[in-house]
Amino acid sequence: MRYLRKLLSISFLVLMGLALWQCAKRGTPSGGPKDVTPPKLLKTEPENFTTSFKAEKIRLYFDELIKLEDVQNQLIVSPPLKYPPEVKPLGGANKYIEVIIKDTLKENTTYTLNFGQSIVDNNEGNPNSFLTYVFSTGTYIDSLTLSGAVKDAFNRKADEFISVMLYELDTAYTDSTVYKSPPNYISNTLDSLPLFELKNLKAGQYILVGLKDINKNNQFDQRQDKIGFLKDTITIPTDSIYLLNLFQEKPDYSISVPSYVAKNRILFGYQGNYEDIQIKTLTELPDSVNTIILKDREKDTLDYWLTPTDLDSIIFTVTNTSLERIDTFTVKSRKLALDSLQLSSNISGQMNFEDTFSVLANTPIVELDTSKIWFFKSDSIIAPYSFKKDSVRNKIDFGFEIEPNQSYAFELMPGAITDFFGIQNDTLSYRLSTGSYADYGNLQINVSGATRFPMILQLTDDKGEIQREIYATKPEPFEFNNLDVGKYQLRVIFDDNGNGIWDTGNYLQKIQPEKVSYYPNTIEMRANWEQVENFIILPD
Repeated sequence: MRYLRKLLSISFLVLMGLALWQCAKRGTPSGGPKDVTPPKLLKTEPENFTTSFKAEKIRLYFDELIKLEDVQNQLIVSPPLKYPPEVKPLGGANKYIEVIIKDTLKENTTYTLNFGQSIVDNNEGNPNSFLTYVFSTGTYIDSLTLSGAVKDAFNRKADEFISVMLYELDTAYTDSTVYKSPPNYISNTLDSLPLFELKNLKAGQYILVGLKDINKNNQFDQRQDKIGFLKDTITIPTDSIYLLNLFQEKPDYSISVPSYVAKNRILFGYQGNYEDIQIKTLTELPDSVNTIILKDREKDTLDYWLTPTDLDSIIFTVTNTSLERIDTFTVKSRKLALDSLQLSSNISGQMNFEDTFSVLANTPIVELDTSKIWFFKSDSIIAPYSFKKDSVRNKIDFGFEIEPNQSYAFELMPGAITDFFGIQNDTLSYRLSTGSYADYGNLQINVSGATRFPMILQLTDDKGEIQREIYATKPEPFEFNNLDVGKYQLRVIFDDNGNGIWDTGNYLQKIQPEKVSYYPNTIEMRANWEQVENFIILPD
């Protein structure tokens, strides 16, 4: 009997536990599976693909509450309108959106409104991707298409939101049209894949252009927009797939209004080639005033250094010898402090076996007294060194034998370096050290498929900053030795004009940028490691 009562008690507890568990389970619902269904378009007013369109507003109705996200960037109207349409409601959820047309529509023209991914459901943000509304002011809808992709001429990844434009090759078209007029048709790569498709086109001959349109005005602004173009005319209909290679043009020459930035320095900002620029004074300077001009190490500016003067203003002429253009400026004096000599080094602490140690100055270096420079290794052993003064970058490069597991020191006594104003350095000490060869890795690159030389092989970090570079004039194994441990990218520049740098293109001159090829894989270097990578260059 006691056993039976015990069994009944256990059974009761189990049943109560199950009941409580069920209650607890009902009290914390999981919510079911996540909604991944995009909002569905139910109807439009006027109907999609309407012909003889005369309405001033369009309504699109959906099966659930929707909201608009980034519609200003996502909505593409083709052909573009002078006055962008108003889209509402913004900032809240609704079951419809309204597009109000504020422009006069062209006759017998098919228009496409592509909403990109701006229409999303209110709860989960699922987009109705690339929803389009099409209408024609004529009696039929144009139905031809053109598709392709964009790439960046220099960078590994193309920019997002590239505008792809078609200009009809009619009597009004000239090469300058892209600077001042919107295209006949426009599409956009948006922010996912660098692919484009232009729809609802009419037959004809066209010019194809891609823009990273910073101002979103459907016109090419050379100073800030990237551009890509095809040299050949496109005839539509076509089954071809097109590739646009986008690049930033080297800006046309311009010179900014100069100004004093220190009591002994006037800054001349410019765009173009600084080697074509000559700066002279119309104002007669006192005999006590000496001048020198240096290009800034990093920026597109020329520094006009002068010994301080009491002149209230100086009149300059700035001549571009290549363009035979002369500008005249008056620079008024200001109450400013002097720029005084400051020295820095390009390496602090440990140096790589491939490095060059340099001392850089902020004011022009004019004299180096090597009798006041001491170079030591192992803290106390005097060692030989060489030096080279770089007047363009205003620095001094020091050369010496670099040994593993060694310490070095440069001691600059007062007066070792004298600048343009007669200012000399105080005592300076730079201490360097090296590690073991085993701390680094060696990389060999074998390039095949290259059909032309010279070419420039560059190892970069993940931000595209150059870590190492080899200038190649013939096919051979290329070695990057003593590389720091880490991850690298490899790019090859085909230096067709042999000037040692990558050259961009020019739209008006119909010049495409020099070819750049990227090795598809990330190269990971380890310590004490010998690595070989084979890079097959694909044909143009």
